[in-house]
Amino acid sequence: MLTVLHNLRLITNEKILTGKAILITGDKIIAVVSDSDISADAVKHDLNGAYVAPGFIDLQIYGSGGKLFAGKPEVAALQRMEDDLLAQGTTGFFATIGTNSNDIVEAGIEAAKAYRTHAKGNFLGIHLEGPYLNPIKKGAHPDKFIKKATLAEVKGWVESADGVIKMITIAPELQDQEVIDYLHGQGIIISSGHSNATYEQGKAFLNKPIPAVTHLYNAMPQMHHREPGYIPAIFEEKPYTSIVADGLHVNFAMIRLAKQALGDKLFLITDAVTAATEGAYQHRFTGDRYVMPDGTLSGSCLTMLKAVQNCVQHVGINLAEAVNMASLYPAQLASLPEKGKIEPGFDADIIIFDDDFKVQHTMLAGQLIN
Repeated sequence: MLTVLHNLRLITNEKILTGKAILITGDKIIAVVSDSDISADAVKHDLNGAYVAPGFIDLQIYGSGGKLFAGKPEVAALQRMEDDLLAQGTTGFFATIGTNSNDIVEAGIEAAKAYRTHAKGNFLGIHLEGPYLNPIKKGAHPDKFIKKATLAEVKGWVESADGVIKMITIAPELQDQEVIDYLHGQGIIISSGHSNATYEQGKAFLNKPIPAVTHLYNAMPQMHHREPGYIPAIFEEKPYTSIVADGLHVNFAMIRLAKQALGDKLFLITDAVTAATEGAYQHRFTGDRYVMPDGTLSGSCLTMLKAVQNCVQHVGINLAEAVNMASLYPAQLASLPEKGKIEPGFDADIIIFDDDFKVQHTMLAGQLIN
């Protein structure tokens, strides 16, 4: 069956186009044509001039809707995340587990393996943020679970995960090279985060082989004119670098600076959490942010679309490029070559939203979800 989306403003690959229609068969986009070339026998959806963009991909999110997967990693939490994120226009995500006990990490691996067989399709795997971090830059991560990686433990988790671990955030300056080489060899995205690396250390490991950095500016040494620190190394080496664009974790002026330095390597994450009253991460919502019981700023209350809106309205990034930061660039880092654009051959994963940045519909694998 041929499905056609028309009467829309198409955002894809740095452009906003009008007068176009999107042709979909099954779960794939097969063509983008002029409105005047729509087949008469197609199932047509008139989108009333709404924006249509590639579905967003969030590579770091902990929970949603009152179920914190990072704190109580269970199938029900993944189900909630899938449903909530689809309603928000996020068609791909890595469920994230922060630094925690081995029991929690291993329960998360088992839940992810159990769920992936009947997932809707936007759950892409898990991201382990820790426990192999630098305690000097722990942020909201509990000291008692932070440790140095051992090859035996890492191998055990990776082998038991059967491919479900997609990304891991570590402090590279504290890890043995054999651990880094093993993770790289397994095709797992290694991201440097909660790191106290120097400028020289960053220059030595970024893109050699570590391809990514977790939440720029947060939980890392800040720039100084005599001791430049890690951030200038990031700007010079230009790995894929995530940022939390809520104005709280990072001031919008600093996002603007990062965009100028990193260009198409800067991408958006939500780092979003939900309220929790048990476990190592008891996030409390204070009206505009989540904090730990001691007041430490924790995860965000962002959606990906809100992050895009903030980039447009507060940072000065044009809409098409802000969409790339939420879709194309994370897809490239995650080696998802058929996601992140609305072009022939790409997955029919789509967000449809209005001028007020309100989601109108989400399409996943060619099916309108809402």
